[in-house]
Amino acid sequence: MRFGIHLAQFGRALSPDSIQRSARKAEDLGYADVWVSDHLVIPVSQEYPAPMLADPLVALSFAAAATDTVGIGTNVLVGPQYASPLQLANTLATLDYCSNGRLIVGIGIGWSRLEYEALGAVYRDRGRRLDDIIDLMRTAWTDDPATYDGEFYSFADMRVLPKPIGPMPIWVGGTSDAAIDRAVERGDGYAGIRVAPDEAAALVGRIRERRPDEAFTISLRVDWDARNNSVEQIAHERGVYEEAGIQHVLVAPTRGSVEAWLEGMEVIAGALGLTRG
Repeated sequence: MRFGIHLAQFGRALSPDSIQRSARKAEDLGYADVWVSDHLVIPVSQEYPAPMLADPLVALSFAAAATDTVGIGTNVLVGPQYASPLQLANTLATLDYCSNGRLIVGIGIGWSRLEYEALGAVYRDRGRRLDDIIDLMRTAWTDDPATYDGEFYSFADMRVLPKPIGPMPIWVGGTSDAAIDRAVERGDGYAGIRVAPDEAAALVGRIRERRPDEAFTISLRVDWDARNNSVEQIAHERGVYEEAGIQHVLVAPTRGSVEAWLEGMEVIAGALGLTRG
């Protein structure tokens, strides 16, 4: 089992240097990868997420520049909110190229209609649009020149360079049946959230019926808060998830100041038995 940690990308922890500090800390503590969330705009009427939230791809660029080996990832990009999927494909390819092949692209459809409307994006059919976007990105990342003719997006004879360093993993995120279907049909992994330890085995069994290949990664995001969860509880739940077949866990640590965030990263690393780099 591998473990990732969310960067200090949002809320009171965000500061001019918090992203790089938390990325370096993650690499030093032995986390496999670092992650960011994606909300491009925050409606005042929404209670979630925190309105102070750095752009995900800019944040990952800062994290990659401050580290050498730790993986970087999005959990998850709201793909259909981006105005140009081809431009997004190019940005992601460049980020992977400049980070020497460290990027995992977690992607999903999101949930906020207000965010879609503010960005001029189409909320209806967003699932089918994401199917199109995933196929488009794979084409842009592999073919040179690339031509794509999908349901919603198309282009012909375009060169998207630089290419990713290697095949770039796409993990499809979400909690719905449709998200799981999309992951097993189009993804290289599934990025789940809010799955209790005693529910994990059923989820894994459902996915493995259709994607038995171990290369298909099953990941879960969990909220192990160093203030509210004991070391013993974290270690126990880690064991339950691992026994269920979860291959990767993304932890969102203690919220608050960047100092609290970094301290939470250390406590969780100790509970998980990670080895410093």
